[in-house]
Amino acid sequence: MILRRLVQRNIVALPKSTHRERMEQNIDVFDFTLSDEEMAAVTALDTKTSLFFRHDTPEAVDMFVGFIKERAGRE
Repeated sequence: MILRRLVQRNIVALPKSTHRERMEQNIDVFDFTLSDEEMAAVTALDTKTSLFFRHDTPEAVDMFVGFIKERAGRE
């Protein structure tokens, strides 16, 4: 549903999968369309927030910098 919504909105989707079955499912978005009501229902799912953490805070930036430094120390 999400991939189909992106296609209908002319937004490029780059789904990632290493499983053949999921790749085939991703291709199947071209044989149907979503109604306006279905499009609106999917849009309503967007809470405009991350389910994990905010990516736009100084603390998040510090966390990513820490990850980079930690990884550099292992190489």
